[in-house]
Amino acid sequence: MADGKTLRVLLCDDEPGMRLILRKLVERAEGFEIVGEAEDGEEGLRLFEEKRPDVVFLDVDMPRLNGVETAKRIQDMDPRAALIFATAYEGYRDEAFEVYAFDYLVKPFKNERVLATLERIRGLLAGSDRAEPPRDLKPRPAARKRRDRLLLRSRDGVVFLDMDDILLVQRENRQTVLYTADGSYTTSDTLSEVEERLDPDLFFRCHKSYIINLTCIDSITPYGRWTYVVKLRGTQRDALITHDKYEELEKMYT
Repeated sequence: MADGKTLRVLLCDDEPGMRLILRKLVERAEGFEIVGEAEDGEEGLRLFEEKRPDVVFLDVDMPRLNGVETAKRIQDMDPRAALIFATAYEGYRDEAFEVYAFDYLVKPFKNERVLATLERIRGLLAGSDRAEPPRDLKPRPAARKRRDRLLLRSRDGVVFLDMDDILLVQRENRQTVLYTADGSYTTSDTLSEVEERLDPDLFFRCHKSYIINLTCIDSITPYGRWTYVVKLRGTQRDALITHDKYEELEKMYT
């Protein structure tokens, strides 16, 4: 996200009164605009696919599709969307952790808490608030013979990719996409199916939606409460890494 960009917000809550409260708070925050409101999860997914917001407020208890399942499907389309649960149910925090929600607000919440969360999102998505990356990142020593190439099936047939050329693998728009310096390749295989065929000494599953080439890590930046952004050399794209995976990565190089 570039400085000065207005961030787009989607509200998903079956209570009109709560949507009104959230709408007024978003309107008070600098740099945000509401692009849609949904009364249930299915409508929220439709609006997300149509509007592609940067931020989504989600109630947990919604008709037709609950907030947690809605969040999972949103992540499969765009794992970088900032998800904020605003709910009367405190017992769903674990499920929120699983989808790496940016924040979890329990109703009734203080207005200042919502405004502070939005301000933090704006700062992070504008590229501020950096952290030190793990130092001296190098490929893990190979424990066995390297796999040199990956066979990838797509609608257009079969392609072979050199392992070293793959910079990033991620889920987006309900598909798995492999990025190289020269382009991208899409497959209907799941991320886990691709991961099984990648060289484990070269690639690291850093998030439920991302796999990164360890030799391409440039820096790591905080993003949300439980995640960081990984900047990669050789591409303008980046990845997310969870807090536990960040700690695992640090241990690999200390």
